[in-house]
Amino acid sequence: MANPTLAGTLPTPRRAWRRLGRVIGDRLPKGLYARSLIIIIAPMVLLQSVIAYTFMERHWQLVTRRLSAAVTADVAALIDIYESYPQDKGSETLERIASERLNLDIDILEGAKLPAPGPRPFFSLLDEALSDEIRRQIARPFWIDTVGRSNLIEIRVEIPGGVMRVIARRSQAYASNSHIFLLWMGGSSMVLLGVAILFLRNQIRPILRLADVAENFGKGRELDFRPRGAREVRKAGHAFIEMKRRIERAMEQRTTMLNGVSHDLRTIITRFRLSLVLLPQTPEIDDLQRDVDEMSRMLEAYLAFAKGDSGEPAAAIDLRALLEDVRTDVERLGGHVSEVTLEGQATVTVRPDAFRRCLFNLAANAARYGDTIAITARQEARWLAVSIDDDGPGIPVEQREEVFKPFVRLDDARQDAGGSGLGLAIALDIARAHGGDVALYDSPLGGLRATVRVPA
Repeated sequence: MANPTLAGTLPTPRRAWRRLGRVIGDRLPKGLYARSLIIIIAPMVLLQSVIAYTFMERHWQLVTRRLSAAVTADVAALIDIYESYPQDKGSETLERIASERLNLDIDILEGAKLPAPGPRPFFSLLDEALSDEIRRQIARPFWIDTVGRSNLIEIRVEIPGGVMRVIARRSQAYASNSHIFLLWMGGSSMVLLGVAILFLRNQIRPILRLADVAENFGKGRELDFRPRGAREVRKAGHAFIEMKRRIERAMEQRTTMLNGVSHDLRTIITRFRLSLVLLPQTPEIDDLQRDVDEMSRMLEAYLAFAKGDSGEPAAAIDLRALLEDVRTDVERLGGHVSEVTLEGQATVTVRPDAFRRCLFNLAANAARYGDTIAITARQEARWLAVSIDDDGPGIPVEQREEVFKPFVRLDDARQDAGGSGLGLAIALDIARAHGGDVALYDSPLGGLRATVRVPA
């Protein structure tokens, strides 16, 4: 009876096939251009390999063996003539027959011995075919050289009293024109490959263009786009344009609605303030005034979070000037920015007001809980990273994801300076709208480091 535990650990054919597919998928290129080339090149290489193998086996070897058999038969005939007519050993009859009739050069080396066997050539088709035919037709000790002189082959056969040396042209025993077929096959493959590369590049360029336009639209950058390419690619392009129009229309309607709501609410808050001013100034009125001010700040934070500044276009700005503006705004709140450092280029393309609000929210949150703040901007490959450090109490690692959720308040965690629980959520939303992110780390100053990364 089989062990059920062992049987459960043995891979099934389907599981093994899936594992093999994952291994092959991990090793294959990820880009569409490279994968398309493989789809074209792999069948071509396979087909050419089959053709070459068939040609080598069925034609090249067959022709070479037949030619080698004919040369060997001529050599065997010369040996028979030499042994059958001993009276002609010293005459030129044998050499004349070999030269005029068989197109061979013959020489009798009396008292000579066969040379020592040399190394077999790497490509030994001719060597192997000629050796087999000599063993079969002549059946005597022999020595051959198929590589010493490129256009000639030398055959030495042991005969009574010496060695017969025969020199023949390589073309007599070898299908020398086969390389033309191989060159033609390789050349045609390269031409087809070049055509495929040019064709695929033109077909994939519209897809890459569509991807760039979609990415830039997510970052608030407008690019002129007109669908091109194959029918399916144009269909996807038109679908993207229609989706873009719907998103812009929805954003415009939301902005209009928020503007109306904010106008109405601000009007009511203004009435509250006017009414409070007209009332006698008492401690209770002062409390109401502070409540109205807090309500106004919370309203602005909610509207900023809901609006997200998604309608603002991207533009190239001076990063150093932006960081100095953030520094000034934070110091107005009573914070102290010890240093502002910029490493790398000073120009970046972002949504100016939105990116400034993102940095200000993080810096204001740092100023609320720390006495010293440091702002550092640097280039990291294709990314711009802005880090804001403070010497405050920090946030535990397990709670750093929670503080980015809207309206979430942690007992011991830090929140934004506005007190609405939306400052960090707004910062994260703005960073992701730029195609980036916000992450929290331990700061070298002892508190918290908030790092914003956006594409440069």
